[in-house]
Amino acid sequence: MKILAIDTTSPSGSVALLEDRAVLRAMASAAEQSYSSRLQQDVERVIVGAGVGLPQVELFAVAAGPGSFTGVRVGLAAVKAWAEVYKRPVAAVSALEAIAAQVESHIPMIAAITDAHRGQLFAGLYTRAGAPETLHFSQLGEDVVLPAAECMAYLFQHAAGKAFVIRTTATEMVRAAAAASAPRAVPIETADPLLAPAIGLLALSRAQRGELGDALTLDAHYVRRSDAELLWKPN
Repeated sequence: MKILAIDTTSPSGSVALLEDRAVLRAMASAAEQSYSSRLQQDVERVIVGAGVGLPQVELFAVAAGPGSFTGVRVGLAAVKAWAEVYKRPVAAVSALEAIAAQVESHIPMIAAITDAHRGQLFAGLYTRAGAPETLHFSQLGEDVVLPAAECMAYLFQHAAGKAFVIRTTATEMVRAAAAASAPRAVPIETADPLLAPAIGLLALSRAQRGELGDALTLDAHYVRRSDAELLWKPN
């Protein structure tokens, strides 16, 4: 199965083309360009470089958030359009789950964390629901956006005394927060910000379990409310 996976949740987004579990081609985006212009260019570079056309893609996978509001909207709109045009299924994957899927530790519980800016962190707590190679995760609680110290407290509370490993793209911020507020030591792994390959592998796992959606069911997973919502005041 050929899978096109995209991540536009952060300035260093990425695109990957997979053939089942094999990554045929992957690349990071040029952050100095706008999401809308660079995504089309990156997709073209990846699929042309692999000798594949969009009509040959059998599954579209996209990071639905959390992350940049603009980036998430651009990614979802592109995948929705392709899925409608080519009548293909869609897998909407949490960027945090893609971080958790990169974990190297054998500890079955994983806290995935990324920088939410404004002194906050996006975080989610996951457990493996099968053998590591199946990339099947169950989530404990909800994905959250919290100040760093509160994020640590949330994770330890929901871990309920069980050991877990942190996988993060914000290593320095997480190390500082853990050192200052964590009730006990926890392993911290640095995640690869190139999330598209993991998104593609998670999409394949969902396809094998019959858990795919379509363009109509595709939705964003923002976690944080937009500034417009936060600042809106009724008349």
